[in-house]
Amino acid sequence: MATTRLMPLHVGKGRNISTAISDIIDYVENPQKTDFGKFIYGYECDTRLADAEFLLSKRQYANLTGRNQGADDVIAYHLRQAFKPGEVTPEEANQIGRELALKLTKGNHAFVVCTHVDKHHVHNHIIINSTTLDCQKKFRNFWGSTWAIRRMNDKLCLEHGLSIVENPKPSREHYGTWLGNKKQPSFQEQIRIAIDAALEEKPKDFEELLKKLEAAGIEVNRERKHLRFRVPGQENYTRCDTLKGDYTEQAIKERIAGTRTVKSHHTFSKKPVSKVGLLVDIEAAIRSGKGPGYERWAKVFNLKQLSQAVLYLKEHGDMGYEDLLEKANAATTNFNTLSVQIKDLESRMNANAELQKQIVNYAKTRAVYVEYRKAGYSKKYRIVHEAEILLHQAAKNHFDELGIQKLPSVKSLREEYTDLLEQKRKAYSAYKQAKNDMKELHNVRANVEYLLEISSPPLPQRSTEKSRQ
Repeated sequence: MATTRLMPLHVGKGRNISTAISDIIDYVENPQKTDFGKFIYGYECDTRLADAEFLLSKRQYANLTGRNQGADDVIAYHLRQAFKPGEVTPEEANQIGRELALKLTKGNHAFVVCTHVDKHHVHNHIIINSTTLDCQKKFRNFWGSTWAIRRMNDKLCLEHGLSIVENPKPSREHYGTWLGNKKQPSFQEQIRIAIDAALEEKPKDFEELLKKLEAAGIEVNRERKHLRFRVPGQENYTRCDTLKGDYTEQAIKERIAGTRTVKSHHTFSKKPVSKVGLLVDIEAAIRSGKGPGYERWAKVFNLKQLSQAVLYLKEHGDMGYEDLLEKANAATTNFNTLSVQIKDLESRMNANAELQKQIVNYAKTRAVYVEYRKAGYSKKYRIVHEAEILLHQAAKNHFDELGIQKLPSVKSLREEYTDLLEQKRKAYSAYKQAKNDMKELHNVRANVEYLLEISSPPLPQRSTEKSRQ
């Protein structure tokens, strides 16, 4: 999990451009904060001379464009990226910072990524030169950039197997305070929860309970005198007897035998997914990184696909599995309805065009057919004018099949065709959106079901119509 904040840098009072750039570069490259420069990376610049290179680009920009640096102009952008304590290594944090800066700048701006390791949480300071590499343009902060950067950041975190921020902190809340509000259960509490969950499955003996714990991702160690457990992400083992109360080895055995009655400290739904929201279930599966569902999913999909599913849930409001299923069903039904509507419009347009053609043919060949009739349907006349006669007869047969007594005007048919074409255009626009929505929901649902091992009911039958180009 990582939070981000983009801040434009100005010259400020009492400083010039050179001083302003040097001050911020010196701060972020502080050797005491970056393990003596181990976690510093420069893109299209020498990190030791970044301030001088940034300044040179400003001068080249002025020479090439004729525009000088104004007092309120942005000289660089400072992007801060803070990670959840213990979730990422400094090396990986630096890599994620590079990827985020490249995505944001599209590789058109020099930047420096400095990973600070002097605090309890690893965090990046990314300084981006506002001037492009060709020194002819500048990076412009845009409306909605906060949301765009947050989305890029979330996607990268998910691709690296990290959690994401479900509810971004208010802008004035301190990061440490906000993290405290989101604090996860301690390792010991996670073990107690796992034990209660395993006991809910009614194991026949203590050995079976240990197997259930291992299946749930808890590492069980019996090499020494005391039984020990370790959850994913935990460095040292926790001895079973230190769990105390109803969670010592003897207490657990008594609970299995039924000689020790205790109300479980934790409640568990028998459904595979909670009704509250799928994000909680997905994040738990990612954190554990174990279990047949995760392993099976990892062989078929990848973290990029999962990130799309999680971002969809985050952007559309976290929902339970039943809600997701309902949306997927509705999207499929809507797509099929629009497909039928477009087919009907196309059928009516084809019929209209055919009728116009037959009316024109009828009018063009009417005089010939009248003469043919006056000639008593002469074979000699027919041989000479066979093409016109066949067209005329085909037109008459077409009118008879439709049961038309009075022919409509070609003008009215053209107006009707234009109206049908406009209806199809509008319907097709909705059709394309419905198709994208359906595909997205199908992908989200497939990822969720594979990862959380949900046995899915069938979706409404999709239209077998070939995809329109």
